[in-house]
Amino acid sequence: MNIDRRTLLIGGGAGVGLVVAFALLPRQWTSELSAGRGEATFGNFIKIARDGRITVAVPQVETGQGIWTALPQIVADELGAAWETIGVEPAPLNDAYANTLATEAGWLDGLGWLRRHEVAGDATARITAGSTSVRAFGDRLREAAAVARAMLVGAAADRWNIAAAECESADGFVINGVRTLTFGELAEEAAERRPPSNAPLRVAAKARLIGQSLQRLDTPAKADGSWRFGADVRLPGMVFASLRAAPPGGKLTGFSREAAERSPGVRHLVARERWVAVAAGSWWEAEEAVKAAEPTFSGPRTPADMRAHFDQAVAGDGGRRRWRRGDYDSAIEGSRPLAATYYVAPSQHLGLEPLSATARFDGGRLEIWAPTQAPGVAREAAARAAGLRSSHVTLYPMPVGAASGRALEADAIPYAVELARVAKAPVQVSFSQSSSQNHDLVSAGALARMTALPGADGITAAWKMEVATVNGMGSAIARSLDSKDAGMTIRNAIEAIPPYTIPNVTIEAVRAELPFAAGYMRGSPQREFAFFTESFIDELARAAGIEPLAFRMSLLGGNGRLARCLQAAARLAQWDGGGPGSTMGLAGASAFGSHIGLVAMATIGDNQRVKIHRLVAAVDCGRVVNDSIARQQIEAGLVWAAAQATAPSPEWIAGMPRARPFGSLGLPGIGETPQIQVEIIRSSEPPGGLSGLGTLPLAPAVANAIHSGSGKRMRSLPFDTMAA
Repeated sequence: MNIDRRTLLIGGGAGVGLVVAFALLPRQWTSELSAGRGEATFGNFIKIARDGRITVAVPQVETGQGIWTALPQIVADELGAAWETIGVEPAPLNDAYANTLATEAGWLDGLGWLRRHEVAGDATARITAGSTSVRAFGDRLREAAAVARAMLVGAAADRWNIAAAECESADGFVINGVRTLTFGELAEEAAERRPPSNAPLRVAAKARLIGQSLQRLDTPAKADGSWRFGADVRLPGMVFASLRAAPPGGKLTGFSREAAERSPGVRHLVARERWVAVAAGSWWEAEEAVKAAEPTFSGPRTPADMRAHFDQAVAGDGGRRRWRRGDYDSAIEGSRPLAATYYVAPSQHLGLEPLSATARFDGGRLEIWAPTQAPGVAREAAARAAGLRSSHVTLYPMPVGAASGRALEADAIPYAVELARVAKAPVQVSFSQSSSQNHDLVSAGALARMTALPGADGITAAWKMEVATVNGMGSAIARSLDSKDAGMTIRNAIEAIPPYTIPNVTIEAVRAELPFAAGYMRGSPQREFAFFTESFIDELARAAGIEPLAFRMSLLGGNGRLARCLQAAARLAQWDGGGPGSTMGLAGASAFGSHIGLVAMATIGDNQRVKIHRLVAAVDCGRVVNDSIARQQIEAGLVWAAAQATAPSPEWIAGMPRARPFGSLGLPGIGETPQIQVEIIRSSEPPGGLSGLGTLPLAPAVANAIHSGSGKRMRSLPFDTMAA
């Protein structure tokens, strides 16, 4: 795969130049990047070549969220570089690029303290999820660029025999009056300098790239088709495989070997206890052959409706984790709190990219190509499948074709490893769209029993949420690392804390025992908790006879940023108060270090389906790296959440979702996309996360709008207007 370095690099190429990264600076600055001929390395993130081209090594996986533009933009701005000279390549897979927020965000909580400590600082914690990429790496890359700039400026100052303070950098040059030197001219000379221990950050307001809507670096390759996803990998002598796998806990009970081997193009047929696969000259030939084999599997019975499992968990007393502020029980003593129960059904990712992985053995080493948001975890899975040490496995993390979170687990890898071992040739295994749906690791869903007590003047005095769910992130990581899932219920309790200043709050979280494997999904579990919280807040406002925006303002004395977002969204939407007959609903959320207010205009159509007409959002995500990408992420999150709120719940068979044609799901089409307006509120606060933010307020804002217009209170997702 040869892609111009100025647009995008998929592999770690070597060029002549300078590599710089900020860290604790030893006398001999080391780098995890390979050094080519004439190339000096001083760290882990930045290369500057003789021709002036700058390459940024990005640790995070591009899933469509724009991180391969946002992080390089931070570097380019701090360096004073010209944007047209910037390119990107994936950083090497080692512990220098661990996501430092993994422990803080609680992703590793279920692993136990020793395993958590081992994982937190190594390549296994290289995870792209939870809207953490800019928060985890933005400052590190900015500091790296500051050090690189100081070294370039120092080299230029020495040439001119002046003080470094008399120089500045802009547009790829170091400048002193009318004298200029390009970064490329200075790169090798700067590489010989000792990096400063405390490089100052840029403060000049001129020629800044931060915040601008610069062109995404991945756009040209995606537009001309040269961008490579996992299923686009091609290797000499490679064969293609398709397979069928048993449901969770099931086994392969029969298949027709003869029928499969009579199909054209078949090279290998491999049957194991839980799956059967065919490798052929093309994927279509492999798929037709595995169809002809007509495999059958055993599997557990699964109830059609999952809600009973959540009801049972909330009704029980065991395994609860609690978070408290004040004394809820004393506050409600002798009173009758308002109560409601909300439910979010388990939901599928419904991504267009099928599960896939490519494996090749070379002597005692293994190479893997796979779309994965957790390349370190995926490498461990490949090593276990091959019976090798991780150091003998090279994994190439491919860009991900869907941002819904399914690629946190690269579970196609073990199949590719086994097939490559048998075929003694590179093998690319791709699931069919139906099989990808069958083996989707769905979002767990959640059920919450809410109670609250209005106080004087309608101010809420006490709040309680009893929530049953499974932490998808924790389950996914524990499963991928072959660890026991400890549940992470305390993390669920913390995530469910409302953003409002309520004196007496109790959150009780309990793990639901579910008959299927739950996985990570973008925005969850905050998406479910926002639905519960913002819908119930609306109910409290109505019960108190207070307009919903004013009611929220009375409770946001400790969260001014969310208050400003709600007020801005209401102003832009010309909020009408959401009274009877209105089509407007309001919701807000604080998560990932960001805040969002949303006004939705929605009605129930003649077909009894929810129709969303307009969405107006105001967002405070701290300092904005790229204005266009920020808006794209909010818009994309809103549209995706709308589909999740209206698509039918999965149908279950043997512990896995039944495959359904996309056309039969009633997903909103382009013509049904609402008008969306997004305002970014300027802020000097640290950058917050965006990828999951837009998914949070959509469902409650729409549900509140439907209540305004129809009086129907929808307390379940996906929406069912007939049951409301």
